[in-house]
Amino acid sequence: AQLNLESAYGNFFAKRGGFPKFKSKRKCRDSYTTNKVVDKKTGKTNIKITSNSIKLPKLKTEVKAKIHTTIPSIEKVKSITISKTKSGKYYASIKVIVDDKPKSAVIDESTTIGLDYSSKSLYVDSNNCNADFPKFYRRAEKKLAKMQRQLSKKQQGSKNYEKARLRLAKQHEHVANQRTDHLHKESLRLATTYKCVCIESLNMRAISQTLRLGKSTLDNGWGKFTDMLAYKLTDRGGTLVKVPKNYASSKICNHCQSKNKDLKLSDRIWTCPTCGALIERDYNAACNIKDEGL
Repeated sequence: AQLNLESAYGNFFAKRGGFPKFKSKRKCRDSYTTNKVVDKKTGKTNIKITSNSIKLPKLKTEVKAKIHTTIPSIEKVKSITISKTKSGKYYASIKVIVDDKPKSAVIDESTTIGLDYSSKSLYVDSNNCNADFPKFYRRAEKKLAKMQRQLSKKQQGSKNYEKARLRLAKQHEHVANQRTDHLHKESLRLATTYKCVCIESLNMRAISQTLRLGKSTLDNGWGKFTDMLAYKLTDRGGTLVKVPKNYASSKICNHCQSKNKDLKLSDRIWTCPTCGALIERDYNAACNIKDEGL
């Protein structure tokens, strides 16, 4: 808690956030962290992890857990964070110390790909292929609206209200899990196929607020997707290159490098006034992003 408070004050004085507030019962994430402590006399630790259970302080017995990965020895464990979702599920995030062995990969034009963000399909790459991203929230929007109406008609604090709230929370969690699973698979495919991925450094919050694309932008999860790409490429010796957002990737012709200053956002296919090439906007931008990234 002290470290969290220190981080909050640091963000406040660096103007990265507002003044620290107390946790809210309704809005804040339900979680707490237990640091590993070793008894100097007996050498025992306050944390115990087995193949199917976790033992923490203040718990009389071991709690059954689904351990989905191999946990190193208890000597390398630093802390465990327990969190609870709105649907009533508990998760344990285990922080461990690992030996950092950086890898290196040969980066050239054949192992590099450029991605241009697309609100419609998540991205269009420099091979003229799009991600064809399923709109998980759009698919479940009617169902979510119906469940939200059912919840609004219940009396707050009643058992029926809690049941309706839990059903709605599970549906929202299901949509979020679908999105996360798809982004993991797509980012893993790119990270294993290419050594370098070039993207634009975009302000997604501004895009969602100014272009009336709030639902589509948030449904895509572009920020989470780029974070996944970054660490998966790093683990495999690759790199994620971010081209500055002021780079005019859409207006520059990839054939003759001339700039079309009169290009509008509604022009999805346009003809270069200099060389006369017929250009598809997103594919052309992805090729420019790749060249600039290299």
